[in-house]
Amino acid sequence: MHEVFEDEFVSWRHNTPVGVKVDEVFGMDSKSGKVWLEMARQIFCELGEPNYREIGHYESGAPFIYSLNARLSITHTSNLFIGAFLPKTPDQNLEVFNPRTAMGIDAEKIDRSQVLKIRSKFLSEKEMDLVPEDNLEANILAWTSKEALYKAALTPGLDFKENIIITKLPEINRNINSESGYSLGSAILYFPDNTIMQGQQNMELYSYETYGCCVTIAISPKCAKFKTNR
Repeated sequence: MHEVFEDEFVSWRHNTPVGVKVDEVFGMDSKSGKVWLEMARQIFCELGEPNYREIGHYESGAPFIYSLNARLSITHTSNLFIGAFLPKTPDQNLEVFNPRTAMGIDAEKIDRSQVLKIRSKFLSEKEMDLVPEDNLEANILAWTSKEALYKAALTPGLDFKENIIITKLPEINRNINSESGYSLGSAILYFPDNTIMQGQQNMELYSYETYGCCVTIAISPKCAKFKTNR
């Protein structure tokens, strides 16, 4: 059980072992819906920055911060809002998929059993064998992985069962101040012939636990990364 924050936010920034920086905003359990989300987004945009950073969206739906040429991905669930960043890449077009800037993040409550009812909608037959039906944590990992991969693909309309394939589930890092206690997962993005990015792209999956939620980051092995101790 995580600590309850009825009337306050907790916000902090940390690096991940895969070279992605994340800003987390948690709390205000007494708030919900749009009100909480707008408050959390404002805290996120001001976190550690001298000036307010406004969030916009590309045609694909992917978010960006005005005047910052760096990949951004955001997620929110259960009074938790997270923004994930890659280093600045002024030489890249962030509106389309590119292995150098491919990154997405998703979060879900680690005990959200409703995901078991929809597993047949996002898992292929082969993935069904990889993700046991009676293992809630594995299903949460699979769901957040698929969502993070979809965000990283920047290609609306990709089918979760046909175009986004998990080949290995990650393990949850339960001590995010340590670089041990987890292993990376892997996946493949299959881009249809009628899309800008055709063929397949290999992706890595990293997961950690925070405030009772499972957070999964999908990242290209070729993308720009912040320095880590690995």
